Amino acid sequence: MEFCVENSNIEKQQTDCVVVGIYESNQLSASAEQLDKLSDGYISHLFAQGDLNGKIGQTLLLHNVANISAKRVLLVGCGKQEEQLTERQYKQIIQKTIQVINETGSTNAVYFLTELALKNRSTYWNIRFAIEAIYENQYNYDEFKSIKPENHQVLRQITFNATNQIEEVTQALEHGKAISLGISYAKDVANCPPNVCTPKYLSELAKGLDTEYENVTTRVINEAQMAELGMNAYLAVSRASENEAFLSVIEYKGSPNTNAKPIVLVGKGLTFDSGGLSIKPSEAMDEMKYDMCGAASVYGTMKAIAEMQLPLNVIGVLAGCENAVDGKAYRPGDILTTMNGLTVEVLNTDAEGRLVLCDTLTYVERFEPELVIDIATLTGACMIALGNHNSGLMSPNNELAQELLNAAQQANDKAWRLPLGEEYQEQLKSNFADLANIGGRLGGAITAGQFLSNFTKKYTWAHLDIAGTAWKSGAAKGATGRPVSLLSQFLINKAQN
Repeated sequence: MEFCVENSNIEKQQTDCVVVGIYESNQLSASAEQLDKLSDGYISHLFAQGDLNGKIGQTLLLHNVANISAKRVLLVGCGKQEEQLTERQYKQIIQKTIQVINETGSTNAVYFLTELALKNRSTYWNIRFAIEAIYENQYNYDEFKSIKPENHQVLRQITFNATNQIEEVTQALEHGKAISLGISYAKDVANCPPNVCTPKYLSELAKGLDTEYENVTTRVINEAQMAELGMNAYLAVSRASENEAFLSVIEYKGSPNTNAKPIVLVGKGLTFDSGGLSIKPSEAMDEMKYDMCGAASVYGTMKAIAEMQLPLNVIGVLAGCENAVDGKAYRPGDILTTMNGLTVEVLNTDAEGRLVLCDTLTYVERFEPELVIDIATLTGACMIALGNHNSGLMSPNNELAQELLNAAQQANDKAWRLPLGEEYQEQLKSNFADLANIGGRLGGAITAGQFLSNFTKKYTWAHLDIAGTAWKSGAAKGATGRPVSLLSQFLINKAQN
């Protein structure tokens, strides 16, 4: 899909379809008013006849409108004019227009929806959200279907009409395309089946970014090297799998300051999680291929920032591993010595992500980072607490937590802060080791974050639990690509500071 911006009169548009907004109570947007005048009151006449009422998402396709060069005019309902649209409503409107336009066979369209008012949003967000919504609507994962679904998507180019702020809208195009591409990459990786998407596969994808971008360097750490580093907790999780664990380190250097400290993103990459000896129920176990969505989101974010060429130094770490079952599997009751020396009593082998992450979080100390954010489908408890709408955010650093919450609000990729503290640390006490790997049923998402905090004392750190937001179940089953948008916005904000 191609996107561009131009400023021209609506009657002169030589396009397959012009898209304009209308409101309830017979109110017209500025572009709809122009069309109405040019067509001698045609749109007002349709309102009077009751052909449309302007409710959100309602559409009416017009052909051969008088005095208009465009082949078609698509009127789309935008609700009450006095009630500015929410981001969710706006994206629904955009996606509805895409569905209708594709059904017409139009190859190009001009959007005058840039004039719609979103609550507390600028033209930049109007265009960026539109691009993200269009990419989401067009996304389809059929890599492993021998008979591909029939594709009716013929729309190839969308032009956004903008009367001013050309620099702002140009940046919106660049950011929207890059972030949408990153989201699509993250979805592709997450949706890939676990017999293909192994830790080795993740490492090959990471090396692919090295090949594609001059300022990206990737190195991969294998199990023998992990053993030398003392990453015993990570290796214990991998021990029962035939698929070797790989830790992939993607280094993006975009800062003009050679001494700039890197921002480090760590993604949990459990390419399949059986639960180990504490085996999961068979129902929906296929969805445990999504236990690597943290790594997928880091991969997608690295793709996005490389496309945007942000002036930052960022390191993305994909902690690839598989939690399987055989005679070599680690057991409840085992005590593991982690890379930083702390010992952990294993009470549940299905709490494996924190064991992979604790060693990875120790490993990244060597980069002397400005800050570290880990992203993980860590706990079902977070899904119970926040549902599928908000990612769980934890950090002992108020400034970093607020920056992430601000980015989440800006990007409409929602997050909610959960507490950390001594009380939750008490739940991780063990009679036999420094820590237990679970803290009981109460506050399960928080105790998981608290566990990780023990391995992040040497830098500023935040944790994002995306177990409820990284994928959808049921008929709409599939990866969401979250929180690529949140992370990308956070890094855009850092680059602009």
